[in-house]
Amino acid sequence: MAEQDSNLVRVPTCYATCSIGMNSPASLLEKLDALSAAGFEAIELSFPDLLAFAKSHLRQDVSEKGYDSLCTAAEKARKLCDARNLKIALLQPFANFEGWPHGSPERSDAFERARGWIRIMEAAGIDTLQIGSSDAQNISSSQDDFAGDLAELADIMAPKGLRIAYENWCWSTHAPTWENVWQIVKKANRDNIGLCLDTFQTAGSEWGDPTTSSGLIEDGGLDSASLDRQFAESMKFLTLTIPKDKIYFLQLSDAYKMSPPLAKEADVSTGLRPRGQWSHDFRPFPLTDGYLPVVSVTKAVLDTGFRGWFSMEVFDKNEERKYGNDLGVVAKRGMESIQELLKEASR
Repeated sequence: MAEQDSNLVRVPTCYATCSIGMNSPASLLEKLDALSAAGFEAIELSFPDLLAFAKSHLRQDVSEKGYDSLCTAAEKARKLCDARNLKIALLQPFANFEGWPHGSPERSDAFERARGWIRIMEAAGIDTLQIGSSDAQNISSSQDDFAGDLAELADIMAPKGLRIAYENWCWSTHAPTWENVWQIVKKANRDNIGLCLDTFQTAGSEWGDPTTSSGLIEDGGLDSASLDRQFAESMKFLTLTIPKDKIYFLQLSDAYKMSPPLAKEADVSTGLRPRGQWSHDFRPFPLTDGYLPVVSVTKAVLDTGFRGWFSMEVFDKNEERKYGNDLGVVAKRGMESIQELLKEASR
C-alpha cells in the first residue's frame, strides 16, 4: 500500500506505463523494474508500450492490428509482471469508440479494434478496458447513442468477466466532464461499465484553461471566487451522486499553468485541441509544479467511499530535465506524490 502513516486512507497504487520515461527510449522491462522497486502494486498497460514490446520481443515488425503477435507479447508481459509482483490492472487508451453512425466504416473499425483489444486483455489477464470519451468530429452528439455503443460492447465483454472504465477527456467533443460520462454510464445501465475518474481531466474541464493568462476558465462570465465556488459545488455533487462501486479507477496528475497561453485553435500538425495539447505534454506529478485543485478532486472521490486504484498518469515533457534519465528516481517520486496527495486529501 502507498502510505505508511496509520492515519491515512489505504489505497492500492498503480502507474501507467506510458507516463514514465515518456521522453526516453526506456523498454517495458525497464519500466516494470522501476515501478516494482518503488512499491507500486500494478500497472496500466499502455497499448503503445505493448506494441513496442511486441516488436522487440518477437524481433519483427508488428502492426497495431497484428493481434496474434500482440497476444503473444501480452502473455509474456503478464509473466514479467507476475515475476515482479505487479498486476496489470487496465489496458489503455482506447479512443474514438462511441457515436459513429450505424453501418459506417468507422463504427465497424471501432468494434473490430475493441474485439482485438479484448483478445489482448484475455492473453494478459487484464479485466478492465479504459475508454476515453471521443474527440472525433463526425460523431453523434446523442448521449443515448454513446450509451448504446458502450452497452453493446459491455455485453460482448461480460461473459468473459471483463469491464469498461469510461473516462471523460477534457477535450472531448461531447463528453468533457465527469458529469457527462456519468450520465452516459447510467444510460448504458450495465453492471460492467463504470468510471475512470482523473484529477487532471476533472479540474481541467471545469476550472482550468490553458488558453488564458490566468489559467482559469474565463468564458463563463465568472470571477475566480465564483469559479472556485462552482467547482466546489461540482465536487460535492460528485461525492453525493456517484456510488463508490461505479468508480473503477482514479488517475492522478496535475497541470502546468501555460505561459504563454496556448492558442485557442487546434494544433495544425497534430489536430489536437488546446486541452488535448495540455494533456499530452504538460501534466506533472500532483503537488509539485502544477496549479489545479487536484486535492479537491481526490477528496471528493475518497468521500464517495472509493478505495480502489490510485494510478499515476503524468505526461510531463520536463520529466528528463527534472529527474534525469533514472526511471527509479521518477517512480520513487511518483510514489511520494501519491502519499503526499493522500495526506492532503485526508486532512
